[in-house]
Amino acid sequence: MADAILANVEERADLLIAETGRPRDLAMFELAHLAAGYLNYYGTLRIEPELIVEDDTRRVELHRKPLGVVAAIVPWNAPVFIACNKIAPALAAGNTIVVKTAPSTPLTTLRLGEIISGIVPAGVINILSGGNDAGAALVSHPDIAKVTFTGSTETGRKIMAACAPTLKRVTLELGGNDAAIVLPDAKVEEVAAPIFAFSFFNSGQVCAVIKRLYVHDSLYDAMCDALAAMAKGSKLASGREADAQFGPVQNKAQFEKVCGFVEQAKRDGKVIVGGEIEDGPGYFVPLTIVRDVAEGHAIVDEEPFGPVLPIIRYSDIDDVVERANASPFALGGSVWGSDVEAATKVASRLESGSVWVNQHCALDPAVPFPANKQSGFGVEGGLEGLYPYLALQTVNIAKPAAA
Repeated sequence: MADAILANVEERADLLIAETGRPRDLAMFELAHLAAGYLNYYGTLRIEPELIVEDDTRRVELHRKPLGVVAAIVPWNAPVFIACNKIAPALAAGNTIVVKTAPSTPLTTLRLGEIISGIVPAGVINILSGGNDAGAALVSHPDIAKVTFTGSTETGRKIMAACAPTLKRVTLELGGNDAAIVLPDAKVEEVAAPIFAFSFFNSGQVCAVIKRLYVHDSLYDAMCDALAAMAKGSKLASGREADAQFGPVQNKAQFEKVCGFVEQAKRDGKVIVGGEIEDGPGYFVPLTIVRDVAEGHAIVDEEPFGPVLPIIRYSDIDDVVERANASPFALGGSVWGSDVEAATKVASRLESGSVWVNQHCALDPAVPFPANKQSGFGVEGGLEGLYPYLALQTVNIAKPAAA
C-alpha cells in the first residue's frame, strides 16, 4: 500500500491540495512521509506468542489474536495520514476495517481506497463516506469489535456512549491545547523558528501543535517580536500557488469558529500580527499572534484549531508548570531551553501524553503517541499502538506428571 501511494504521489498530492487547500510541500509530507511511513513501519511488525512460564508442571503462553472488524472514523485535517495510521495497525493485527471519511474531505480517502483495491482481498479494507448518521450507525453496529476515532472531544464522548452497550474497545485521540514553555536560558534566535513552525503547521489545524506559548519575563518581548516578524514575512495563499507557505482553514464551520477566536483575541489581548480577516473567496485567516493574555480567556483556555497563537508571560517555573497542567486537555507539550537536562526535568512534570524537549509534534511511527485526560485515551504509534487491535489470551498447559 505504501508503494502504491508513492507510485504516483504527485497526482495524490494534487487531489489533497484541491480538497484541503494546503501548500504542496505539506501535502507531499502527509503522503510520502506520514502515510507511507506508518504503513511501512507496521508492515515490519510481527506478533508471536510469548512464553510466560515454563517449568516441570506447566507451560504458559501469552497469545494476541485479532479482534475482528474495526471501525475507524477519520478527521478532515489529515485525511490520508490518519486513515493509514488506523488501517496499518488494524491489518498488521489481522483485522478487517471499515473507514468512514470526514464529510468535508472524502475524496482523498476514497481515492486511497481505489489505489489499494487491487492489493488487499475484497472486504478487508472498506472505505465509505457519509455524515454523522453514518458514523453513528457504524460505531453502534453489533459486529464492530473496536472503534478508533480521531476528532473532537465532544464527539469522542458520544462515541464512548454508543460503544457502551456492546462494550466495544475504543481508542480516542481527541482535542489538544498543547502548551510550550520557553525557559529563561533559551536563546530566542535559536528556538523562535521551530516554535513558529510548530505553532502554525498546517495553519494550526493539527491537534498536537503548539496552542499556548508560555515565555519567561526575561525573553517575552524578544520572543513576541521574533515570532511576529516571521508571521509578517509568511505567504498565505491557496496551495495551488507555488510560493504558498500557509493555506486556508479547510471548511466553513471551522473558519467561522476561528474567526470568533480572532475577535476574542482582539478584545482580550494585544494582537501584534494578523487579526484582520479580509472579505473574499476562500477561508483565509491570517497568522495571528496575540500577547498580554492569560488563563481565563478563550484564546488560552480553548483550542482554536486554526492559525491563532497566544503568548503568555510567566516568571516562576513551578507556577508555569501548574498553569500548563491546569487545562482539561493533555495531548502534547514541550519545553525549550539551552540546558537540556534541566528542560527535560521540567518536561517530565507535564501531564500530557507526549512531551518534547526543544522540538514539538515530532511524530514517528515507531514512537507511541498516547493521550491523557480529555484528549482521549489509548495509544497510537509504535508496538504499543498495535496492541489495542489485538485480544489477549493466556494458554496454560499442564504437563504430564513424570513417570
